[in-house]
Amino acid sequence: MISYQEIRKNEAINTYIRKADESLLALGYTEHSFPHVTHVAETVRMILETLEFDAHTIEVAQIAAYLHDIGNLVNRVDHSQSGAVMAFRLLDRLNMDPQDIATIVTAIGNHDEGTGVPVNAVAAALILADKSDVRRSRVRNTDEKTFDIHDRVNFSVRKSVLKINEEHTNIKLKLTIDPHYSAVMDYFEIFLERMVLCRKAAECLGLQFKLIINEQTLL
Repeated sequence: MISYQEIRKNEAINTYIRKADESLLALGYTEHSFPHVTHVAETVRMILETLEFDAHTIEVAQIAAYLHDIGNLVNRVDHSQSGAVMAFRLLDRLNMDPQDIATIVTAIGNHDEGTGVPVNAVAAALILADKSDVRRSRVRNTDEKTFDIHDRVNFSVRKSVLKINEEHTNIKLKLTIDPHYSAVMDYFEIFLERMVLCRKAAECLGLQFKLIINEQTLL
């Protein structure tokens, strides 16, 4: 099997990730480059390891996480679908097992709100890991006066923790938000659809999703 570490070292893949993020930078989006995709890959590993999935599934899921945003190279619109097609071509040329390619392509094609559905455990873990990556360091706009709502919400997050309880019955996204930069309502304005998708993803894994902001349970 092609390993996650081999994928991380693949120069062609890294070029596409880098160039995709350059496009998003030009459009004013938050960071979607190596810090994001590696954070998502590590969170996917945490979720699936905690739920005692086998090592092979975890490796496949981490590869899906690392590749999940390459579709932004084509266009931000429908980037999950274009990214899935790109991932298929890249992994097929690396002679990856078709079963693993199928799992990865399905997860990437279903990771975004609006069109995504947690059709399997890998897709569900990717959704939860991706949508929970809200943090100040993703904001690239240095002028606070020109922050849009995405900048404000991400910049306001002082701490973000995604954790599964010991009983493996729920998964909590706990955020500490600085209200000086963003109100809780701002978070809901741009992330409600994402949180609904997280709830569906948690259910796919046999969990209940909970969102806690400033010690208040909201979902």
